[in-house]
Parts: sequence; structure tokens; C-alpha cells
Amino acid sequence: MKWSTLSMSFIPIISYNQTSKFLFMDFNHITADPINNYAELYTTPEQEALASLNRETHAGVRGAQMLSGHLQGMLLQLISQMIRPKLILELGTYTGYSAICLAKGLAPEGILHTVDIDDSLQEMRDRYWTETGLKHCIRQHTGPADQVIDNISGTFDLVFIDADKKNYERYFDLVIDRMISGGIILADNVLFHSEVIRPPEQQSNNARAMHAFNRKIAADNRVEQVILPVRDGISLIRKR
Repeated sequence: MKWSTLSMSFIPIISYNQTSKFLFMDFNHITADPINNYAELYTTPEQEALASLNRETHAGVRGAQMLSGHLQGMLLQLISQMIRPKLILELGTYTGYSAICLAKGLAPEGILHTVDIDDSLQEMRDRYWTETGLKHCIRQHTGPADQVIDNISGTFDLVFIDADKKNYERYFDLVIDRMISGGIILADNVLFHSEVIRPPEQQSNNARAMHAFNRKIAADNRVEQVILPVRDGISLIRKR
């Protein structure tokens, strides 16, 4: 992609709400694609199997915006490769893209347990997990995450939370005491379309849940964290 194809017209609109006395930036007026496209241009190319899964998801699966995609997927992969986890827990499988990225960093004999309430996409997941040579180290669980977690034994090195937003706080509570010291939790969508910086009355229920989760993590002295403004926001949380 040539630089000339990237539009540079992304200027945030600053608003002042007289009722809430809150200054905020309306990110609905920002065209994020040029920056994302530039970042992808200089990121390691998407593996062909992942590119195919990306295309198939966008072509025929409802909610394709939930796919991790190239930029976020490579971030997940590199973090996993730096940690070399023996046991990964993923909450929210969708079409299986992020599971592939995370599984690429597994230590020898390592296992990734992934949980989703919907099993209708399992044929698609299995097909791509097989194509990438990773099916042997991925275990799919179907059901409510808070019920499945207790049935998975072991201590987690890496956890990726990308499920229903209202339960992020509960998922954190369920996994934090099962993390190794130095273990990493990655939580997706923590900026939720930039709604988290708006006044409460202008936030959706999911945005309020994400804001509450972010506040909870910031107040927990068992962890240290940074929010990365990649796509919809990823919180990188390290257990002390």
C-alpha cells in the first residue's frame, strides 16, 4: 500500500458538556483506518491461513468486527512468544483467529484452552487450526466461561479475555489467583469504541462495564498494568 492512499483527515472533535462539566473528545469523528493501515504495512505480514480466515470471517460470519485481525493478532502472537506459556486460557473463541496467534507461542507440550458459548463455528475453527498445524494443542470448551473455568486444571501463564463485557470483572476474579507470579492477562475492548471517556449518561452498558473493569484493575495492588490503544484497546495486566 502506498502512502498516498492513506487519508490523513482524522481530527478529533472536542466537546464540552455543560451538564456534566466533562471535557471529552468525540472519537466518532476520527477515521482510524489510516493509522491502522500504516501500522499493518510495517508489521510482519499476516500468515496466509490467517489471512484466509480473516477473509472468510468477514465474508460470511456475523459480527466480523470481533475478529482480532492482523495487527492485534501479531501483538498476541509476540506476547505469547515472549512468555512461552505452558498453559493459556482464552475466553471468547469466535472463529479461532486469536487462538492461532496465541498458540504459536506455546512452550513444547503446552496447551491452549479456549472457551465459547457458541459451537456453531466449530467446523471453521477446526479447519483452520488443522491448516496451521495447531489443532493438537488447542482444547475447545463450550459453555458459560464462569462455569467452564473451574473444570480446567492447572496454573495459567497467559489469559486472554475477549468475551461478554459485563462479566470481565468476574472473569478476572476467577483467574487471578490461578496465575503464576509474572503471568499475563490480556483484556480486549477496554476502550470500547472510545465510549469510556464519555460522561456516564453517554456510555453504552458495555462501555460502563469496561470502565468499571479498568477502574478495578487500576485499584488492585496484586497487578501492574498498561492500556494499549491498539484497535479497541487492550489492557496488558501482569500479576506481581
